[in-house]
Amino acid sequence: MTALEHATEVVDPVPGTGAPHLPEQPDSGPEFVQLLTPEGERVEHPDYAIDVTDEELRSLYRDLALVRRWDVEATALQRQGELGIWASLLGQEAAQVGAGRALAPDDMAFPTYREHGVAWTRGVDPLHVMSLFRGNDMGGWDPVATGVNLYTVVIGAQTLHATGYAMGLQRDGADAAALAFLGDGATSQGEVNEALIWAASLSAPVVFFCQNNQYAISVPIERQSRVPLYQRASGFGFPGVRVDGNDVLAVLAVTRAALARAREGSGPTFIEAFTYRMGAHTTSDDPTRYRMASELEEWKLRDPIARLKAHLARAGIADAAFFDAVDAEGDELAVRIRTGTLEMTDPAGTEIFDHVYAEQTPDLERQRAEFVAYHASFEGEK
Repeated sequence: MTALEHATEVVDPVPGTGAPHLPEQPDSGPEFVQLLTPEGERVEHPDYAIDVTDEELRSLYRDLALVRRWDVEATALQRQGELGIWASLLGQEAAQVGAGRALAPDDMAFPTYREHGVAWTRGVDPLHVMSLFRGNDMGGWDPVATGVNLYTVVIGAQTLHATGYAMGLQRDGADAAALAFLGDGATSQGEVNEALIWAASLSAPVVFFCQNNQYAISVPIERQSRVPLYQRASGFGFPGVRVDGNDVLAVLAVTRAALARAREGSGPTFIEAFTYRMGAHTTSDDPTRYRMASELEEWKLRDPIARLKAHLARAGIADAAFFDAVDAEGDELAVRIRTGTLEMTDPAGTEIFDHVYAEQTPDLERQRAEFVAYHASFEGEK
């Protein structure tokens, strides 16, 4: 069994329920929003109630399972030399799917390079993400059509983009908001703090969604911050919320409320989704060098997919036939991703000039002509 397969295995279920067993989380309490326990039991929170139909619950499970299947296939493709690199979301599916499903059609998401689950919920074709990591393009989807900006590799820069976009929404009088994704490590970046200041000063309609997966590559969160990350928001003058990032229902409820608050003109919110990166930071990272295997085993018991599956099964919302159908759909998705990735062709070199501006400029036209002429001069040479 590979490390990746081991990380995705459902372990030590509570007898008769299919639910993982986990001692009480040290992070539980009134400031830790949770609606679905690691054992798959529904609980209430005084500030965040959510009504979801059985069909919506099944749909959430489907999203979680298919996004993980995509991630597993992409990791395998990178290991086989078909992708330059891959940033896995293993363990963070609930944080991304819950946040993505909270977005309204006119909202705009600003991802880092790991938000494959958000892209999925907004209808981005997985192959458009794969082409970025294969080096074929800079991301092949239309941000306006999907409501998802292109991936941002520069750490924290997307928070400035989101805040500026939100300021534009504010001035246009639009009934929409921006959702900026960032990791715990990005909170140490100057750009993020600048974005928080601007958003607070102008009450911009933006929500900062921090996936605290416990490590900024190899640096643990306790070395970055002496207080929980959500508490930092008060220093900027707006609310902060800590949510169980492995609970898709809690993430959905908290993010939906924060986005509604932003749209109504009440300003930004900082959400800390307390989760865990089960895999490596990227496929170029070796997490065994900075964390213990026992820590991973503990967090596997909080698996976001296992807990929702346990709830669906216990409540009679989904049966074995449903789960088998989702698994089969996952296999089909994996085949499409693998086939589509391997069949990608290199783009024409002239495409680097096509999307710099909405309309071509004389300078770019001249540069493009020079580029074409230069490459044509080698035709016929061996």
